[in-house]
Amino acid sequence: MVGIIMGSDSDLPVMQEAIDILESFDVPVEVDIVSAHRTPEKLYDYSTNAHKRGIKVIIAGAGGAAHLPGMVASMSPLPVIGVPVKSRNSIDGWDSVLSILQMPGGVPVATVALNGAKNAGILAAQIIGSSDKCVLDKIVAYKEGLKLKVEKASERVRK
Repeated sequence: MVGIIMGSDSDLPVMQEAIDILESFDVPVEVDIVSAHRTPEKLYDYSTNAHKRGIKVIIAGAGGAAHLPGMVASMSPLPVIGVPVKSRNSIDGWDSVLSILQMPGGVPVATVALNGAKNAGILAAQIIGSSDKCVLDKIVAYKEGLKLKVEKASERVRK
């Protein structure tokens, strides 16, 4: 239901947070390596066919030049969430953030914070939850859990 792709296996430790949160909501994921620069044919095939395989949202993580999310969004009819990844060849991650964030009109990519794969997973679940009550109920429960956690922390701090 959610496709999670990344430009390199070195991005997996960051992207694992999206995988984990989606699995906690019982949202099926498919995970793959799709490099915009090294496997352009695979990028084209993935982008143009994901919706035909039942994918509803694509999360694309990329570091450095970070062309993957934008290129996917240019070819896919699905919502794309970009995760800028701070990689070893990155300029403190800013190059990735700006590459994903600064998309031209007509090619939107929802962009989360640097290394923000968990939020990408939550956003993907929220998108799916807009038409799937079971997923929506899990999001509501998750957010209630966040609220309770803050309330408990507040009580501890005030004592």
